Amino acid sequence: MLEIVLLAMVAAFLGLRLYSVLGRRAEQEEESVPQRFDSEDKPAGVRPAVMPAAAAQPRPTEFESMMPAVERGLKEITAADGKFNLAQFLDGARGAYRMILEAFWKGDRETLRELCDDDVYAGFESAIDAREAAGESVENKLIRIEETKVHSASLDGRTARIALLFVADVAAVTRDKDGNLIAGSLDDAIESRDVWTFSRNVSARDPNWLLDETDEG
Repeated sequence: MLEIVLLAMVAAFLGLRLYSVLGRRAEQEEESVPQRFDSEDKPAGVRPAVMPAAAAQPRPTEFESMMPAVERGLKEITAADGKFNLAQFLDGARGAYRMILEAFWKGDRETLRELCDDDVYAGFESAIDAREAAGESVENKLIRIEETKVHSASLDGRTARIALLFVADVAAVTRDKDGNLIAGSLDDAIESRDVWTFSRNVSARDPNWLLDETDEG
């Protein structure tokens, strides 16, 4: 009888030890599982801001692999605008790159007016006017953005300027007024290298950045 009692006590003790170990492990693993809606993805159909302001301070490690001048410029921008976040800026810039290209190809002046400063908008509008006057149309398509890299960064007074190198694959087709193919092919994408500069007054309430310069990479 005594042996049965002792065995029962040992079994209970081992059960409690297993629970204390496995129970805590299970709780930790449950807490580490990300929730489905923890990401910052937006529902389909919601138009993103050009460059949304971030709620968190960017980590110093974000700048470690960059050129000293670029790193210095980004740190100056971060110091002037505590809400600046490089990762979110890059996400917004990629979205703006796609939106601006597609608006230019479609002749959507309203969207271009919203996302570009006066000089850049004037350049886009002039090109659209010339295309329409010739009776030409384009059927370009941005296949993918291969790379987005900070090319330069600076803070001039309260104006932050960040230039990005975009390396993308673009399929381009140009047609005349009768719909005949003039140039290009949607089956063969070509590599496009663009350096676009975005600017923003860090003192402004509007968190959006505007495209204020375009160049070839």
